[in-house]
Amino acid sequence: MKVMRDTCVWGGSLADLRAAGHDVVWTGEWDEDPGDDQILASVHAEERVLVTLDKDFGEMAVFRRLPHHGIVRLVNFSARQQATVCLDVLLRHGDELLAGAIVTAELGRLRIRPADEQDSDHDGEASDSEDEAEGD
Repeated sequence: MKVMRDTCVWGGSLADLRAAGHDVVWTGEWDEDPGDDQILASVHAEERVLVTLDKDFGEMAVFRRLPHHGIVRLVNFSARQQATVCLDVLLRHGDELLAGAIVTAELGRLRIRPADEQDSDHDGEASDSEDEAEGD
């Protein structure tokens, strides 16, 4: 899967994602931070799923209706847990992400906002998934 990893995600997860066969771009390798708007435009243009710790990207996608190809937000995981959780989310929810879902992974819980909810419901809550996020 084509993935863009935001600078705020632990650097060690880059090797793990690549070792699992993902085509990963890391914004930390860029000469300078272009800002959130340009990052979201890049993931859309390159058809990549964005992995971040930053809730601003989801808000940009939902409230400003900016296009994207899926967003994974990791919440309150240790640096070393981030790669494991990210790989699990990409494996289990890759098709939903590529269709434009926003997945928020927290300890013991995943919230999934399908793309169609982003288009029609800007005030609604994301649906809770029965999936358990791994946090060992």
